[in-house]
Amino acid sequence: MPLISDPFGGRSIEEWVGANPDARVPDKVRDRVFFRAKGICHISGRKIVVPRDRWQLEHVVPLSMGGEHREANMRPALTEAHKAKTAEEAGARAKADRMRRKANGTWPKSKTPLRSRGFDKTRTIPENK
Repeated sequence: MPLISDPFGGRSIEEWVGANPDARVPDKVRDRVFFRAKGICHISGRKIVVPRDRWQLEHVVPLSMGGEHREANMRPALTEAHKAKTAEEAGARAKADRMRRKANGTWPKSKTPLRSRGFDKTRTIPENK
């Protein structure tokens, strides 16, 4: 497991890595991520005032885009800024899902085929007899 520096004591400690994407982040890891970032929102760059502001841990590289559920991929973010960033990423995430499904052949075929007027006949081709 990689070592990271402890923001509280300056010594090296093992980095927390989630067992699965749904694993709950321990409080001590939330504290380390917050203090390592000096309490600055990763998205807006604003100082987070703890009793007043609500904040969340945010994955720098989203899990849906190949990011890992680990301490090194997390930063503190104000809740409103995090919601806005997640909404922006929704379009890119949907496109990636569509592309993956089309490549795998699991994207549903269109029920209405494309129709065109056809091509103009510019020359006649003699039939072979």
